[in-house]
Amino acid sequence: MQAASRSDRGRVLVTGLDGFTGTHLGPLLQQRGYEVIGGAQPEFDLLHPDLMTAAVEAANPDFVIHLAGIGFVAHDNAAALYAVNTVGTTSLLKALEPMAARLRKVILASTSQVYGNATDDPITEQTPAAPVSHYACSKLAMESMARTWFNRLPILITRPFNYIGRGQGAQFLVPKLVDHFRRRAPVVQLGNLNVEREFLDVRSVAEIYVRLLESPLQSEVMNIASGVGRTLRSIIDDLTRITGHRIATEVNSALVRNDEVVRLVGSNERLQQVLGALTYTDLEETLRWMLESPPRPA
Repeated sequence: MQAASRSDRGRVLVTGLDGFTGTHLGPLLQQRGYEVIGGAQPEFDLLHPDLMTAAVEAANPDFVIHLAGIGFVAHDNAAALYAVNTVGTTSLLKALEPMAARLRKVILASTSQVYGNATDDPITEQTPAAPVSHYACSKLAMESMARTWFNRLPILITRPFNYIGRGQGAQFLVPKLVDHFRRRAPVVQLGNLNVEREFLDVRSVAEIYVRLLESPLQSEVMNIASGVGRTLRSIIDDLTRITGHRIATEVNSALVRNDEVVRLVGSNERLQQVLGALTYTDLEETLRWMLESPPRPA
């Protein structure tokens, strides 16, 4: 990893730069005048602390946005989830600690899944965490560990609610639906059809990350949310209207999770207090954008 000359706005190390969120966030940071350094395998490896420490030292960042990790709720290797999401993030913070004096912000991406089946509506940052999957538990453990660095590093923890967009993996629900409608497939197999989620646009989320990077906020947990929930059935209805194609839905019991979170809709009140007015991309525009190109392979 070669460190280039530092821009006036600073150097941002984005772990997971080549992932779904990173591919949208990186160019946006560059447009805003930041120098972007990517943390990618094999040089930047959450499972190999020595390699990661060397990569972090070479990057010598002013800011860090930590997106790398296992981000699929149904991932079937629990040990890998904790090794990457929890222990791997611990290794990253240890690598960053010697440069604490120069670091201006370290943003750690957690997940709204830590709230589980919360009864608050909408869910605020004060809603008690009640994770129901190993993925969510690995992220909540990461948060708890990161809090022990609040007095040593300028850390901000984000809990993004569901977001979608071009380039998202085919194992995720909305890209799977979009792909079936794009191919005009006759049928799609799904799990629980009654779940309700936010469906933010990844470009809106990338914009929020940049604004949080530039905010004074630290030593806090922050929802990235819109407060607007949509059912899976309504997404199918939207795609039917946009494409003119009707698709049969079949419930596959193998895709129904016992730990399914039924409704996950967050409050963005605190986010707006810090950042001011927020603009979200219209869901229909996002779906049309996704229909224009295939998803990443699962």
